[in-house]
Order: sequence, then C-alpha cells, then structure tokens
Amino acid sequence: MAIKPPPKYVDGHSLLDGKVVVITAAAGTGIGSAVARRCIEEDAVVVISDTHQKRLESTSEDLGQIKGEVPLAIPCDVTQEQQVQDLFDKAIEKYGRVDVLINNAGLGAQSLLVEMDDDEWSRVIDVTLNGTMRCTRTALKTMQQNNEGVIINNASVLGWRAQSGQSHYAAAKAGVMAFTRSVAIEAAEYNIRVNCVAPSLAMHPNLAKTSNQDLIDSLIAQEALGRAAEPWEVANVMVFLASDYSSYMTGEVISVSSQHP
Repeated sequence: MAIKPPPKYVDGHSLLDGKVVVITAAAGTGIGSAVARRCIEEDAVVVISDTHQKRLESTSEDLGQIKGEVPLAIPCDVTQEQQVQDLFDKAIEKYGRVDVLINNAGLGAQSLLVEMDDDEWSRVIDVTLNGTMRCTRTALKTMQQNNEGVIINNASVLGWRAQSGQSHYAAAKAGVMAFTRSVAIEAAEYNIRVNCVAPSLAMHPNLAKTSNQDLIDSLIAQEALGRAAEPWEVANVMVFLASDYSSYMTGEVISVSSQHP
C-alpha cells in the first residue's frame, strides 16, 4: 500500500481562549510541541517543559512566532518531585492558575524482556507512568482549590495491543490508562475532568531518526488510512479534550488510530 499524504492542517477556532495550559515533554518536533502549537492557535496561554533545555528554549522561540508571545519554558524532569513542583509553582506565579495539564512525557525503548535489566524497566516506568502520576497529583492540588480543571494523559495503543520488545512501555501505558480512569472518579467532585489519548503511530523527525525503518513500515502497513498520523492530528484530539466541547467526558481513553486487526 502506498503511503498517503496527510490532510490539510486545521485552523484554530479559539477553543481554548484564555486558558492556561501546561504541557510536559514539549520540546522538539513530536506530539508535545505539536499540541503546544495547537493550543496557542486556539488562543490558550501555554507553559512548556522538557528535560532538554536548549531544545526547550528553541521550541519556545519557534512557538513565539505564532502570535508574538514567547511561551514560558521551564526545564523539568518528571521523575524528580521537586522539579515537578517548581514547574507548577512558576506557572502559577506568572499566570495565577493552571486550567489544563497535558501529560505528554514518556520514554520508549526496544528491548526483549530476557535482555532487559531492572534499571531499563524502572526507567521507562518512572518517566512514563510515575511521571504522569507526579504531575497529575501536583495539578490536582491547585485545580481542586479552583474547583475546575482538565487533565489529559498521553498513552498508546500498546496499552491494549501486543508488540515484541515493548513490554515495559506497554505496561507503563496500560498503567496510564487505568490511572486515568481511577483519578477521574476522584477528581469529578471538584469539576475536574481527566481523560487520555492512545495514539498508534505519529511520525516526526526524531522518531524517524531513532527507529528502525522496517519496523515503521510494518506499523504503517497496519494503518487503515495507509499512513502514520501527523503529530498535530493527535494534538487536535487533545485540544478537543481540553476544550468545553468535551464537557461531559471524563475517565475516557480515546484511540487516535486507524489500525485494523
């Protein structure tokens, strides 16, 4: 099957007008930076974070060209509780509140379980699952005071589906899904919604550089639309979940995928 071109980019419609959105792992060219761009185009005030400071600063400058305001960029390692707290403290110090948290930080790797040591397993779990927990816990404390808020977690279809070499990543993403559903129940009484997206394959330059082309081709072959998603297509679903258009949705996991059996 020939790889099909992506659709036309969707213009903004002020869906997040004035909302303060914090996004983790937003540097570079992946889903995090794409959702930061989409949020700005939807008139949100964006705070971005990442562990890669130079790439974070560069991304912030690029995003600043959209509407002339450079987003606040705060280095943060989601495995470090104090850095997570500092991220929210600085966002609140500047803007007074956080309306939306998008937990995008995650760590993937290709390794058979019999070849994997405890450190590799734990690192993937700590960034992907525990990092989501740390940021969510901190966000909830401030959102509960305001009696409103939205949290969006980034999982993966591997939380449902099997793929060799991905036992640690799949376990972490399945954990993010279960975590989302449970926390949504706890947060509901405070008018806070917690939802999750589960993309299949979103292609961006960094993934193309670090992944085996044969594996990418095999994954694309499983997509009914004949192509990988563009990062902004995943970001569009996150924007929907962050907006008032999804006001009666919480505890949901939405597959952003065209995979077929």
